[in-house]
Amino acid sequence: MTLRALMRLFTLFQFALIANCVESDVVEAVKALFKEINKPLQPVAVTCWSVDASVSFVRSISSSQDYRISIFNDEEFEFSNVEPYQGNVFIVDIRCPNIQRIINQTDYLSGVNIRMVVIDSLTVTTDVNTMQEKMLDLFKDSAVLPNSEVFFITRADNKTYNFAEVYRSAINQPLIVETFLTTSLSDSHGLTRISRRRSLNGIELRASMVVTNNDSLSHLDDYRDKHIDTITKVCYILTNHLISYLNATVSYSIVSSWGYADANGEWSGMIGQLVRNEADLGATSLFFTADRVSVIQYIAMPSSTGSAFIFRAPKLSYTDNIFLLPFDDLVWICLGCLVLITAVCLLITVLAEVKLQSNGSRIDTDSGLLRARFSDVFLLVFGATCQQGSSVTPRSHSSRIITITAFVVLMFLYTSYAANIVALLQSPSSKIKSLKDLLDSRLKFGVDDTVFNHYYFSHATEPVRKKIYEQKVRNKDGSENYMNLETGIENVRQGLFAFHTESGVGYKIIGETFYEDEKCGLREIKYLDVIDPWYAIQKNSSYLELFKTGLMRINEHGLQERENIRLYTRKPQCSGGGGHFVTASLVDTGPAMLVLVYGYVVAIMFLISEILVKRLFRNSKPQCEFLRCKK
Repeated sequence: MTLRALMRLFTLFQFALIANCVESDVVEAVKALFKEINKPLQPVAVTCWSVDASVSFVRSISSSQDYRISIFNDEEFEFSNVEPYQGNVFIVDIRCPNIQRIINQTDYLSGVNIRMVVIDSLTVTTDVNTMQEKMLDLFKDSAVLPNSEVFFITRADNKTYNFAEVYRSAINQPLIVETFLTTSLSDSHGLTRISRRRSLNGIELRASMVVTNNDSLSHLDDYRDKHIDTITKVCYILTNHLISYLNATVSYSIVSSWGYADANGEWSGMIGQLVRNEADLGATSLFFTADRVSVIQYIAMPSSTGSAFIFRAPKLSYTDNIFLLPFDDLVWICLGCLVLITAVCLLITVLAEVKLQSNGSRIDTDSGLLRARFSDVFLLVFGATCQQGSSVTPRSHSSRIITITAFVVLMFLYTSYAANIVALLQSPSSKIKSLKDLLDSRLKFGVDDTVFNHYYFSHATEPVRKKIYEQKVRNKDGSENYMNLETGIENVRQGLFAFHTESGVGYKIIGETFYEDEKCGLREIKYLDVIDPWYAIQKNSSYLELFKTGLMRINEHGLQERENIRLYTRKPQCSGGGGHFVTASLVDTGPAMLVLVYGYVVAIMFLISEILVKRLFRNSKPQCEFLRCKK
């Protein structure tokens, strides 16, 4: 019998053994590994065993925990036929003839958390070197990157197993064999996968960075010109911290746009590089939008800054009639009742005086005394309300007491009213609280001349935001109110102007150019219907967990907050309120002017009506001769 025939006979004998049994120590080792992983698992066995051996294996694995186990024949198995689930753990037998074909399919799962256990169904070997060589040979062409968990088992002694893993830090890097843990069935310990694989051994990662001003490339980490490309500078420093944490190197590619989809669905800018696998990291955070979720992976929020309309709240007189604000509605009602009651009481006393005779003459024949007419009495009380005094005086003690009491009470009301008016003239309005209020206000608008502002304003679909762009940002001649940061903030300083920019950047210029009293009354209203910018990477990146953990550690250690504090300026505090007197303008005195105009109009109308009535009566009188009518 030839050597080849003997080898074939041995292989057939070996498969016969596999088909009928799986050693109990293999089952116990797999159960111990599952216990140590301590996560929701859904085992998928890919074997060349007999039905009895498969059923026995399933029962043994499920005895400790109720797993939902699936079994496939190695000849027909395809990873694409298994429903994707993060808890999937594939169990493959190294002795099966199709093992290499199955392992080569792992590239289909690239970017997914591949979890696989390679077992020897006949024994748990004590020859570690031999098992390692077999694993390195099996996975030599496979993309088992740091996100993967590919285990193999060896025996240390009768009660202890060694669990090791195979992975590579990058596609073009050699395979690495690391010890997962050494455990007995009753005692186990080990580090997490991310902690063990944190070091990428100096491999080069590719990062895409958005720069809108080329001068920023000279000041990425020296904290100069903090208001230019601020989000880029924050993320650049944090990315360098992340690279240092992972013991890797980085190469940056510079783009001028975050990236937007065109009509053909092609992405430009930084997102385009991530989609085309030209970058591993998006080193400039970007807004979280629905259309981007399907093409990139958001992993962390490196800064809490956002964009908003910044404006100085206009004076209260721009939104309200300040002459009606000093008193509550109930006070105005009470004041009207007081004037009416006082006038009625005074009229009653004056009428009583008319009926009294003094020295044979009537009291109302004296022009200096108050006559018993409602119009005269009302004018006296109204004059008292406005603290104007009166040219006539009542004669009796009762009417004089009423008059004095009215003057005193109305004097206090007038003082309170006048003092409140002065305060209201200096007060900012609080009526502008939403985009709708901002749209309806008399404020002019401006927008920071950046790439994302151009895109989001011109593509707004929500009715109010669309009207803001069409009515406030875009002019009738087709031009648009985009301007640089310094010009926009200066217009805000002049007043009655709302400027859309990044908040932290805008407040830096405000802090440097505004007087202390001008920092009071600053308001901001968000326009972009998005959450704060997030850090992004490739979709289904093999380094997802490493990047997420690294950025989380950077945040926990305070490095992220430190950089945000150094590069972003918080909203200035109002420390000069009341230090600058604001002169009253026509807008402030407008209601008073209108009262004067209405008074003139009414007076002229009465004058014209009196003249017409007089002429009408003159024409209706009988004809007289010599200026005397005959009786």
